[in-house]
Amino acid sequence: MHREIIAILRGIDPDEAIPVADALIAAGITRIEVPLNSPSPLASIEAMAQAVGETAQIGAGTVLSPEDVARVKEAGGQMVVSPNFDAEVVAATVEAGLESYPGVLTPTECFGAIKAGATGLKVFPAFQMGIDGLTAIRAVLPVETRLYMVGGVKTAAFREWIAAGATGFGIGTSLYRPGDAAAEVGSRAAEMVAAYDEAVS
Repeated sequence: MHREIIAILRGIDPDEAIPVADALIAAGITRIEVPLNSPSPLASIEAMAQAVGETAQIGAGTVLSPEDVARVKEAGGQMVVSPNFDAEVVAATVEAGLESYPGVLTPTECFGAIKAGATGLKVFPAFQMGIDGLTAIRAVLPVETRLYMVGGVKTAAFREWIAAGATGFGIGTSLYRPGDAAAEVGSRAAEMVAAYDEAVS
């Protein structure tokens, strides 16, 4: 079963990358993002892409420039996630053949990102938009628009977010904090997957 959950491994060290990726995949999460403000992020992305790239989609977060996009592709990344919408970054990502998820919060940003060719939209910070805000903005967006809620999303509210129009979620510290053991991450991931499966059932 494909689950619309992106694990955000901010601060992960390359030595931890493969064990943590294995734990996430075993729990049922197969989309993994390493923010570029992590230690040696491209080394982590490359290690995971080589080890589990056929099973999971590996990508980068906090991507702020077309140059970053090129480095992510060279490392074997398949998706580019940003905290903001930058048309040049989206264009470079699409041109590189990678999936593009720019950060948006306003209708102007949403429609600008869609026009630029984004694969999906990262609503960030999700807690600022809120469920009522998502309901309102979903009503005016093209029905096929993919919306991923990131920032302050609790598993107990998955069902409400999905009912309001969320496609999926990007989850950071609720899943991983620097130094967490892979087994611990896997345990949290399993609980999150169970909550997600219940929310979409």
